[in-house]
Amino acid sequence: MTRMHSQWDWLCLSLLIISSVTAEIEDGGVLGADVEVEDFDEESQQADVDKEESSLGVVYQTPKPTGDVYFAEPFDGELTGWVLSKAKKEDTDDTIAKYDGRWEVEELKENTVPGDKGLVLKSAAKHHAISAMLTKAFIFDKKPLIVQYEVNFQGGIDCGGAYIKLLSSTDDLDLEFFFDKTPYTIMFGPDKCGEDYKLHFIIRHRNPKTGEYDEKHAKRPDVDLKKFYLDKKTHLYTLVLKPDDTFEMLIDQSVISKGSLLEDMVPPVNPPKEIDDPTDKKPDDWDERPKIPDPNAVKPDDWDEDEPSKIEDLDAVKPEGWLDYEPQYVPDPSAKKPKDWDEEMDGEWEAPQVPNPKCATAPGCGLWVRPMKNNPKYKGKWKAPMIPNPNYQGIWSPRKIPNPDYFEDPHPFEMMTPISAIGLELWSMTSDIYFDNFIICSEKEVADRWAADGWGLKKLVASANEPGMFSQLVTAAEDHPWLWVLYVLTLALPVGLGVLFCWPAKKTDEDFDLKKTDISMPVTKGGVKQGREELEDDEIDLEEEKENEDIGEDEDESKYGEDDDEENEVAGRSQEEGDETNKSGSEDEMTAADEIAGSGDGPLKSVRKRRVQKD
Repeated sequence: MTRMHSQWDWLCLSLLIISSVTAEIEDGGVLGADVEVEDFDEESQQADVDKEESSLGVVYQTPKPTGDVYFAEPFDGELTGWVLSKAKKEDTDDTIAKYDGRWEVEELKENTVPGDKGLVLKSAAKHHAISAMLTKAFIFDKKPLIVQYEVNFQGGIDCGGAYIKLLSSTDDLDLEFFFDKTPYTIMFGPDKCGEDYKLHFIIRHRNPKTGEYDEKHAKRPDVDLKKFYLDKKTHLYTLVLKPDDTFEMLIDQSVISKGSLLEDMVPPVNPPKEIDDPTDKKPDDWDERPKIPDPNAVKPDDWDEDEPSKIEDLDAVKPEGWLDYEPQYVPDPSAKKPKDWDEEMDGEWEAPQVPNPKCATAPGCGLWVRPMKNNPKYKGKWKAPMIPNPNYQGIWSPRKIPNPDYFEDPHPFEMMTPISAIGLELWSMTSDIYFDNFIICSEKEVADRWAADGWGLKKLVASANEPGMFSQLVTAAEDHPWLWVLYVLTLALPVGLGVLFCWPAKKTDEDFDLKKTDISMPVTKGGVKQGREELEDDEIDLEEEKENEDIGEDEDESKYGEDDDEENEVAGRSQEEGDETNKSGSEDEMTAADEIAGSGDGPLKSVRKRRVQKD
């Protein structure tokens, strides 16, 4: 028992140590992230830029690209190089056709990094359009295209987009008249309306035979994107398009979707080699029925189609206590006619009907009707069984002919139109959509360094400002009240187990000294005296029985001879010795009980009655 107590003590101590270590790890998580970002930004801190420091000790400095880039915009200074559109949206009511949505450069509303600003869409239910020329055009040849930027739906999002357009290099490109019909090469970014959460990746592919452009959409990611739109955090969106015609879409540097321009776009980049012949028509006698009714089947003579599916149950008996003459509903006795009731206009007033209270305690009220049951004779309308159709020709489809518009583009990446500008052309029912740190480059390391200098700090501050575990649990329970039950059970279980196992009832040495193999019962000092008298009575009865047995043995001795007398004498002496031993043992036990009874004022622990086995 002592060993078991020691094991439980060690278990409880281990649980306390583990809980303490876990708490320290959680508290130190943010500190570890701080160290990681500071190490990652060690090189950037040597740049000659203005620095500002937040209350968390996070030092922000305007990101600078560390390699060759085609475009980079941190929005920390004036909004230079960006052009607001003066165009109007076509096929739209004139009252909302203008791109008059307002843009501002400002800091985040929450989890602010001092000095870090972004481009913010400020108007709701308006069209917005703004664009800027790239530092140099991107030509699709041997280098990958990497597009990356940050988005924060500061007020959530009802219906609207936050995608960007990479505008095609054309001779007539005028950013002042940038609108929805301006040619683009790639469109990428988040979009949401209703409960449809999307991450667009669209390319405009040129048909080499006709010269026309068609939009090709990447297949939807198999990931739930909802949290990225509703958590009001800054998220990093990245598109990587490689010369081998493969692509990757990432959110917060985690791959959300990937695929191939040749296999994972809808509709496919390359059209099918064959198409259905539009002039082919299905013959009138074409039989597509795999099975038909058996023409040789005959309805059986005993098939009765007139039998109903349900009949009265003649074995049913009206329940006792059924109230035949009580209606199921009666006028409400507590209802009163309204004072403004006009019988000439409204008719005669009648109290509303309520369930009859007499029917509540009865099996039923009103006219009793036998219940219905399934008719065993019912077969329904006869139909001939189905058999395989001997004339079945299969499902008809038109014949295939060579596709006159077929072409094969083995490398659509190389056929894409060069890019010379970036633009935001958006409609949103929600304002305060935050954009920041646009970059277009060809090296993933450059994009990662750029992300660390901007988005990495925002993530660090947001993590440090997140509410504690308790606040998150309370918030979740406010949305889902049933979680309170789970919380109570989760807390009660370990507490109950701890009380049960870590603090067991202690037993004194006296308990173990008085513990016997037989059942013990508590007695008082008077009870010991009564028990001793009972033991003396039992011994007197036992001696009388033995005397009777001795008399019987004497009679047997006279009958069987002297040899048996010697054996009986030996047996008698042995019996007497045993009786003396038992008697002395009983006296010793009673004496010990008396001593225990007299040793204190409280009740004695236990007294065991001696059992004597009859020979």
